[in-house]
Amino acid sequence: MNLNTLTLTNYKNFEFQVFDFDVKINCFVGANGIGKTNALDAIYHLAFGKSYFNPIAIQNINHNADYFVVDGRLTKNERDEKIIVSLKRGQKKIIKRNNKAYDKFSEHIGFIPLVIISPADRDLIIEGSDTRRKFIDSVISQSDKSYLAQLINYNKVLSQRNALLKYFALNNTFNADTLAVYNDQLSAYGSEIFKKRDAFLQTFIPIFKSRYEVISQSKEAIDLKYKSDLFNADLIDLLKQNINKDKALQYTSVGTHKDDLVFLIDDFPIKKFGSQGQQKSFLIALKLAQFDFIKQQSGVAPILLLDDIFDKLDENRVAQIIRLVDDEHFGQIFISDTHAERTEEVIKQTHQSYKMFKL
Repeated sequence: MNLNTLTLTNYKNFEFQVFDFDVKINCFVGANGIGKTNALDAIYHLAFGKSYFNPIAIQNINHNADYFVVDGRLTKNERDEKIIVSLKRGQKKIIKRNNKAYDKFSEHIGFIPLVIISPADRDLIIEGSDTRRKFIDSVISQSDKSYLAQLINYNKVLSQRNALLKYFALNNTFNADTLAVYNDQLSAYGSEIFKKRDAFLQTFIPIFKSRYEVISQSKEAIDLKYKSDLFNADLIDLLKQNINKDKALQYTSVGTHKDDLVFLIDDFPIKKFGSQGQQKSFLIALKLAQFDFIKQQSGVAPILLLDDIFDKLDENRVAQIIRLVDDEHFGQIFISDTHAERTEEVIKQTHQSYKMFKL
């Protein structure tokens, strides 16, 4: 898969910009605040219909404009494809493939397999479980449409159950039969989500460990642990057991929406006991494992976005990452960096074709 051209109109700080890309490595270089990360985010937008860095869609429109358009021309399985993502103030976002609008954005997810590695990934370590669940969900969803549908349905039923619990509290009432309907639905979707997350992580964790081993040259022992209420009991039983607690809290306290991933280094939480370099290596290994998994599932090498990748890594670890990238296993790669000379010097070591875009 290759992204051939990207045209940005009123997207963030770009009023109008056209990029023609190399099939292998593309580097956006320039001072901070010039738009390097925005260019990468536009590519992410093509794949997921949203920004990686700013979930408030309207804030991705240039300050002086009423709309933005991200237009990508790509080649996939030897076919030319056109993806356009556009948003006008006061209107709904539109995603089109070959001039035909999608009815549901979820239908587009996975069409452009993509992995981003960014300093913003540190949220996976420092933020709450919600961020780590989103990571698991985004990896599985790119290759499993039924999982995405189950997730959407689960979240819909969860909202309805929570609204019912609030209604009970406000009106000092309770109806076990109505609640049972939501329990059954939540349990059906949640059980499938749990099974798929568990199966995914059993495949994913060994890939992740082998990636980290190469980056760190086997200096530390790392691990990922999947934490879920559903290891202890079926969701339907957990919902019944926790009904008094849920009524008091006015929301659903158990289920797959409480799942988490525990990140460990030498058996201790990496958040507290990992250095900045170790944490960055951990996150890069996590994302490279995501790349491997998606490629394994889809048979297509995802586009790889490397945002500010060389920051906070010693030369040894940078060299290891570049050796990984200098591999036919990888497809098209997009890099952002503040130092044009450093980037070009590192890229030349790969003996791959490349283009530099000085912003």
